[in-house]
Amino acid sequence: MSDAARAVGIPAYAPDVDHEIRAPVAGDLDAVAAILEAADPDSTLDAGFVGEEWSRPGFDLAADAWVAVGEGGAIAGYGQAFLEEPGLVESWAVVHPDDRGRGIGSALLDRIEARAAERSATRLRNAISASDEAAKTLLHARGMRPARHFWHMQIDLDPPPPPPAPPPDGIEIAPPEDDLAPVHEVLDAAFVDHWGNHSEPFEAWIEAHRSSPSHDPALWLLARDRGEPVAALTAAVWGDRGWIDDLGVLSSHRGRGIAAALLRRTFATLAARGCREARLSVDSQNATGATVLYQRVGMRVVWGFEQWERGVPLET
Repeated sequence: MSDAARAVGIPAYAPDVDHEIRAPVAGDLDAVAAILEAADPDSTLDAGFVGEEWSRPGFDLAADAWVAVGEGGAIAGYGQAFLEEPGLVESWAVVHPDDRGRGIGSALLDRIEARAAERSATRLRNAISASDEAAKTLLHARGMRPARHFWHMQIDLDPPPPPPAPPPDGIEIAPPEDDLAPVHEVLDAAFVDHWGNHSEPFEAWIEAHRSSPSHDPALWLLARDRGEPVAALTAAVWGDRGWIDDLGVLSSHRGRGIAAALLRRTFATLAARGCREARLSVDSQNATGATVLYQRVGMRVVWGFEQWERGVPLET
């Protein structure tokens, strides 16, 4: 049990009573995804999401993740903690609805907190479904407080959307082909003031993308103004669902319809690939008006999640 848990009187969890806490193996992926679906049917998270998490450079499945295994080998809970940047560990955990109230969530959080300390983190940030009141109560008892609210937004692609209109005057839009460095440069500059953003060198950024099972630069787009990169979009396909990973426009070129043009072209491409829908994640407090833009191109909110934070060790 963590010092934080002991301080607020959270009872110790004895994993030898009903469940064993162990590191996951590759064969556990579908079972972990099934818990996500059962825990929140409105969630947009699935096996593709879990696979992306496990494939991230630096993610050690043996040390950065845990499953709670019950009688017969059934997996009842999952948690992970990843060093997102120096000093910051990002984490999340989920317990199957049929196994809640047994201390599994507390046991997983104990391991998350211990891992954050091992990685010399000064901040711990944990993601939960916005509708999970039990998780909010548990995190609050652990000294964590809500920091940000995010939405997943979606547009249906069946039937396919109308063909995209030409881009704004003077703007050329095309896939970046073999040169992905300008995409990184644009996104790095566009997100500089976004909450939670941290800049990383091109080498680390491209390694993270190339390690992803869904990496497909043929879906990426770069917008240029007289040859100079001014906006970029990265996307991927998970099964029959398209994901807009990142969309950024330089501040000098916002308000000209470039982002909408990138999105509409991507929607058409994803529909041609057989995707039933396209989704993205957005900060509900985004200062650039992104949520309004997404609504204007036909997207709607389908799910929400929150980021909770505290210092490591527990702030007093």
